[in-house]
Amino acid sequence: MNSTGRESRHLGVHIDRTAADVYAYASDPAHLPAWAHGLGATIEKAGHEWIADSSPLGRVVVAFTPPNDLGVLDHHVTLPSGVTVHNPVRVIADGTGSEVVFTLRRQPGTTDADFERDADMVTADLARLKELLESD
Repeated sequence: MNSTGRESRHLGVHIDRTAADVYAYASDPAHLPAWAHGLGATIEKAGHEWIADSSPLGRVVVAFTPPNDLGVLDHHVTLPSGVTVHNPVRVIADGTGSEVVFTLRRQPGTTDADFERDADMVTADLARLKELLESD
């Protein structure tokens, strides 16, 4: 087990849509339940934050980076324990398509099995995003 919390894994998916199209869809928190199951099945706005009550982790508070032209979709997730996790996400132009890259950071005390489970969940979320945007 790596308990330093210093390990990161970059998980990505190529999507056959422009970076602008992908960013427009993925940056709207109301769309999260359709593709980001790791954050939950429902999400609602509360001020500048979003609350996911049906998250697999329990009730979480999600705060997103303001809209930007750089493809930055970073967000902070505050867990029921009060711990806040920063999730860097980028939409990068790739020819006529784009790549979405999520940087998964191992949190202190996370076991290898839990880190792999988290990576699998993020990979599944990115695959759903790809499927939604390419079937549109």
